[in-house]
Amino acid sequence: MKTTGTFLCILCLLLTFQKLSAQNYDESKVLPFRLPEILQTQAGEKVSTVREWEEVRRPEILRLFEDQVYGQVPKDFDRICFKFKKEDKKAMGGRATLKEVSITVYRNRKFVTINLLMFTPNKVKKPVPVFLVINNRGIRTMDVTRERKNGFWPAEEVIDAGYGIAGFDVKDLAPDNRTDFANGVLALYPEQLEMDNGMAALSAWAWGASRVIDYFEKDRSVDRKKILVVGHSRGGKAALWCGAQDKRVAIAVSNDSGESGAAISRRNFGETIKDILKTFPYWFCRNYRQYIDNEKSLPVDQHMLLALMAPRGVYVGNASEDLWADPRGQYLSLQKAQEAYELYGYKTDLPSDMPGVNTRVFRPHLGFHNREGKHDMTPYDWQQFIDFANQYFTIVNKNDLK
Repeated sequence: MKTTGTFLCILCLLLTFQKLSAQNYDESKVLPFRLPEILQTQAGEKVSTVREWEEVRRPEILRLFEDQVYGQVPKDFDRICFKFKKEDKKAMGGRATLKEVSITVYRNRKFVTINLLMFTPNKVKKPVPVFLVINNRGIRTMDVTRERKNGFWPAEEVIDAGYGIAGFDVKDLAPDNRTDFANGVLALYPEQLEMDNGMAALSAWAWGASRVIDYFEKDRSVDRKKILVVGHSRGGKAALWCGAQDKRVAIAVSNDSGESGAAISRRNFGETIKDILKTFPYWFCRNYRQYIDNEKSLPVDQHMLLALMAPRGVYVGNASEDLWADPRGQYLSLQKAQEAYELYGYKTDLPSDMPGVNTRVFRPHLGFHNREGKHDMTPYDWQQFIDFANQYFTIVNKNDLK
């Protein structure tokens, strides 16, 4: 039995190495590509004003992502209910208030419940900005007793910075596997399963974040104009998609979101559409499959997803050893998204070269870093998110006063 186990371990390592060695991690081998124009409609018309962007091009891009990549995010439901399961105004030794809230959404006599965990700082006597984490690492990372702390969800550091922090487990909306993903939100919208552009897991998670924002709008401790949606890896993809869909998101934060997140799909570096659909086909609508080894035919690319956040904030975090997620491709995406921000008069002027390791770049409304290390979300990442949010909200507040 021991010999068999050792053989299986070696076989798994060989298969993993074979998979990784098949990928391109050499910049000199990146093939030329041409990105779709952000500011040109499908009819070939140039977009030069905010009105043309808001009324024509932005809805067009949003529709293309719905139809070709992520699938629908249904807006209709019968009712939504919020129920407090627990409230502790002396959490963290008196530093914070803990709320555990069940958010139940009903449609066609069926329902789904999101279990929200949330801390807000007691030292702040007015509504506070809140980081909402689309959590793909499970409830274990969000221990409300704070006996087991996890850098993925560093509640104390966020609270001490004057922000709230909240989170939900993605399995409440769509279990993260190909056999059970439909046993959640999709039970409310079964018709979506029959559609080539129907809702899939990423859209379900984004839908869930918007339902949490519905709750935030009722909670007087939350500043509804300062909601930040955060996600790591697959959660980062969902955070960007939520921000694109829901304009109540002030800042979308993606961390190591990679392929079909912030990274350019047309760049043959690291993970590809073919790779991601082989392992996670249930994250995306069926239409996305036609772009396997055919990225050049995509009517969109991920720079356009980031552009959908304009003029709101976008922060893109990366890890230097996470070449699978293509940090350079994510920076390129952010650079290209600047075109949409310039329509609003924001000269973000990101450096032409990607910043070095552990060097952050903050510009009005756009931010980026590529920290040392592996695929994870760490306290270092969180410090950059907080610092960027401080700068962004200071700028926004000044503009509001003009």
